[in-house]
Amino acid sequence: MTQSSEDTLKIAQQAFEHFQHGLATAEWQGFLNMLTEDFKFWFPIGKFHGWNQGKEKAREFFHYVSTAFNQGIKLTSLDRITSNQTTVVFEFRDEGLLLGQPYKNRVAVFFDVRGDKICAYREYFGSDGKS
Repeated sequence: MTQSSEDTLKIAQQAFEHFQHGLATAEWQGFLNMLTEDFKFWFPIGKFHGWNQGKEKAREFFHYVSTAFNQGIKLTSLDRITSNQTTVVFEFRDEGLLLGQPYKNRVAVFFDVRGDKICAYREYFGSDGKS
């Protein structure tokens, strides 16, 4: 049976709430609990550039994020949510201190949903700093 777009959106929104909480507080367990065992994620730069596989790798990645942003990242606006039967995209802006330096960003994260879990994540971003 094919999952409905509404169910996919509901699950992804719940995961995004946990994701946002993790960014702000470094408490990632709620988000990690929503990942499938074969979860994979794509990140555009740095140590985790490209595709990464598994919940343990995800735990390592989100710990790294929380270390780099040790005072948390605050979501300043949720600009758009786009979804279909398998994928939900959240476009947002956030800010914080990256290794002690002011940081503002525009981000798009894609959650692929299978059943009641997130099976894949992709992140794309660009500076939202002064022009």
